[in-house]
Amino acid sequence: MTRTKRMAAPTEWQLAKKEKKYVVSTAAGPHNGAALPIGVWLRDHMHLAENTKEAKKILHDRQVVLNGHIVTDEHIGIDVFDIISFPKINKHYLILVDAKGRQVEHEITEEAAKVRLVKVANKTTIRGGKTQINLTCGANFIGDNSCKGKDTLIVGLTGEERFAVKEHFPYAVGSLAVIIGGQHTMKVGKISKIYVQASSLPNRVILEDAEGNQLETIEDYIYVIGTEESYLKTWGVEA
Repeated sequence: MTRTKRMAAPTEWQLAKKEKKYVVSTAAGPHNGAALPIGVWLRDHMHLAENTKEAKKILHDRQVVLNGHIVTDEHIGIDVFDIISFPKINKHYLILVDAKGRQVEHEITEEAAKVRLVKVANKTTIRGGKTQINLTCGANFIGDNSCKGKDTLIVGLTGEERFAVKEHFPYAVGSLAVIIGGQHTMKVGKISKIYVQASSLPNRVILEDAEGNQLETIEDYIYVIGTEESYLKTWGVEA
């Protein structure tokens, strides 16, 4: 389907439900179907287009770069920690969520837009004994064997620096992490405990914030953002 009913669209998209009957749907890709289509983001969030036709033109004119790639399809979904750039006007944005789980954009510098925070899904050994790092965003690259699943990497996005690892934050007790879903969305703390479930239930993680509060969430909602200091500050985000 190329469109979906507005009434059925996720509330996180922040759409006026009764203005029109349909809205652009999200294409299959690295994010799930709840990810906001970039065409809707351009029109309804950034107000760079008055309608879908204008949003399509912006994209077809190759004016939008998503995570280092030019995007021309209005159905491509965007989600937390994606980097979106408009080179012609030198504007760059980091996609985050607010405390209610709604997508928000944070303007960043051109230099800050050259890297991205990614989460390791797993790694595999391929021909020649090389290690392939598979990311939760669907991308993969050849790297070293030092990282493991659920670790966070800061990787380059442009030219020869694409997927060059700049920082490596291990998923481990003591690391600093942010929660991106559930009742504690966008709260930050140090990982104090990781409970591995023997069943199919998701693993549980306990964070301790700066005030000593215990924050419990599921493992999928955890992104490690540093060891002692939050890497988000590099993008000007106080979290």
